[in-house]
Amino acid sequence: MTSSSRTYPRHVQCDGKAIDIARLTSADRDALAALVATLPEHDLLFLRRDISHPKVLDAWMRGLDTGALTSLVAWDGKSMVACSAIITDELSWSRHVGELRVLLSPAWRGRGLGRVMMQECFGQALDLGLKKLVAQMTTDQRSGITVFEDMGFKPEALLAGHVADRAGKLHDLVLLSHHVDAVAGRKDLYGITEAMGAG
Repeated sequence: MTSSSRTYPRHVQCDGKAIDIARLTSADRDALAALVATLPEHDLLFLRRDISHPKVLDAWMRGLDTGALTSLVAWDGKSMVACSAIITDELSWSRHVGELRVLLSPAWRGRGLGRVMMQECFGQALDLGLKKLVAQMTTDQRSGITVFEDMGFKPEALLAGHVADRAGKLHDLVLLSHHVDAVAGRKDLYGITEAMGAG
């Protein structure tokens, strides 16, 4: 997958505070690990792998180098407070689809940062030539599902008992999707036109 042409770092105002949006690099590994450490364990269940494990973080860093994923981070000063990733597979029949993940520090929830990160991801998806974005989370993650639905994602599938937490309890997983072409037609609605034009 060709890397996005969008320009970073990008400076945005969020909840009255200046936040820097930048590309994730391998030099940010420790800061990413610190962000992950602040997340409730249940928040990690929508990810395919347990990113609190060092080997998984190492694989994430390698994915950046190979272009298998595109990641952005949000910085509040020197603290990483959010991270997003779009995962693609050029050798797949679904190479036109990107899997979207957004991680948000508990201290920054309800302040609009999740929406900012998703707007940036929509812009990246357009640049990457993707046709569809998908996201997944457990059905009891209602606040997260609501944010995605507010951004135009629609539930597409329910996978019963698909995720087992560390205690062995099973959770249902909901798959949500959004057609990127629909985003392209409504860029102003999502604030993407301004974001794409910003330096």
